[in-house]
Amino acid sequence: MSNVKPYSDSDLSKKKQVEQMFDNISDNYDLLNRILSMGIDVSWRKKVVKSVQKAKPSTILDIATGTGDLAIAMAKATDAKITGFDLSAGMLEVGRKKVSEQNLANRIEMIQGDAENMPFADHSFDVITVAFGVRNFENLSKGLDEIYRVLKPGGKFIILEFSQPESFPMKQLYAFYSKNILPKIGKQISKDQSAYTYLPDSVKAFPYGEKMKNILKSSNFVQPFDKKLTFGIASIYESLK
Repeated sequence: MSNVKPYSDSDLSKKKQVEQMFDNISDNYDLLNRILSMGIDVSWRKKVVKSVQKAKPSTILDIATGTGDLAIAMAKATDAKITGFDLSAGMLEVGRKKVSEQNLANRIEMIQGDAENMPFADHSFDVITVAFGVRNFENLSKGLDEIYRVLKPGGKFIILEFSQPESFPMKQLYAFYSKNILPKIGKQISKDQSAYTYLPDSVKAFPYGEKMKNILKSSNFVQPFDKKLTFGIASIYESLK
């Protein structure tokens, strides 16, 4: 997989650029998500929450928690203690406000940090989720190894990530939307066109389907399976430790 970065004119590492990008767009991120996905991202997260509920977890780690949408949804649907973990201080600031407004501060802790080097003990969490975050890892195998380390034996790992439609006409429609419409809307609302040029570029470069399941196997996760969502625009991957 090619290491696509948000800002082509920057010498910073991908990790630092991703952190900078999300800090830049944090104030408008939720609005942009709803507009650019036409609200479908909400239904995708609901599917993740249903899978989490089946595991009956006591502890959940939500990596790339961003502004906390998935963490909040999981807190409402389970009795688990949830740790939201993200690289971006700006996104976490927005997330903490939302958690507080929902009176969930006693259930959700938001921590800033690097998913490739986490401050948690081995075997700490029953379930780990990553929604639209693994694509932003600088070193995917290192991030997955770290997730494996902090997941309890028998624990469930769930990824929600963009993939690529493969059938006509959705493949062509999605390609046109990603290239021509998404960056323009993103620039208009967020004032950071690079962020919404990076999104389709990073999706195009990222492995999905069988390739992603094989990567999970190579990181020692077992029984990986995937479920395509909305004609293949996104996918849910589930596996166990």
